[in-house]
Amino acid sequence: MAKHCQISKKQYNRANKVSFSNKHHRYQQNANLQTKRFIDPETGRTVKLRVSAKTLKTIQKFGLRATIKRYGASQSILSQ
Repeated sequence: MAKHCQISKKQYNRANKVSFSNKHHRYQQNANLQTKRFIDPETGRTVKLRVSAKTLKTIQKFGLRATIKRYGASQSILSQ
């Protein structure tokens, strides 16, 4: 399973670990992804999505359909 948010497409960030001697080593900071079940209000079906914590807050504020429209994601993720 891919490590990105299914709605906002948020994924990892490339960063540097810097030691005391100032050596730089590249590593990935992964997104805070949570697997949640959502109920589609129009159809009444439950859908399991992998979303970031920020997207989860947006869903709680505006609702599932409005969040999908806001981020420009495909409506087909609700038919899984």
